[in-house]
Amino acid sequence: MATKSEPADEGKGFRPRLQGHLLSSTLLAYLRNWNAYGYQLVQELAKAGLPAFDSATVYRTLRQLERAGLVSSFWDTSSSGPARRMYTLTKAGEGVLSLWVDVLSHYQSVLQRALRAYEKKDPKVAPHGGTRTETPADDAETISSP
Repeated sequence: MATKSEPADEGKGFRPRLQGHLLSSTLLAYLRNWNAYGYQLVQELAKAGLPAFDSATVYRTLRQLERAGLVSSFWDTSSSGPARRMYTLTKAGEGVLSLWVDVLSHYQSVLQRALRAYEKKDPKVAPHGGTRTETPADDAETISSP
């Protein structure tokens, strides 16, 4: 029989992950500026401060992007040591990246409004015709001293 968890346990174990289209668009954005090995891309994602994820996911995503024609790869044998796969952005990848920049710009404005609502209780984000509900703490802020 399931029991209700304690409030302290809620969300325990939840870890945000970079997946799907967000990972793909981030990889395309990095490849727009330079050709890179998969390992270099994994390092750049980590340096950017993104949540930890399995590096195999990055390699799998790169292969999917290649099958879709958004990136191309070749074996680089120019350095000493074993050959490494170098990834480059294709023209089709540039087009998809451009679309993603438009989508992400829109999402950025939506998220900024949501953050303002969270941080400042921005009344501009109330539903049409609705009013912002106030808490006792909000009332205390609006009371002026004599």
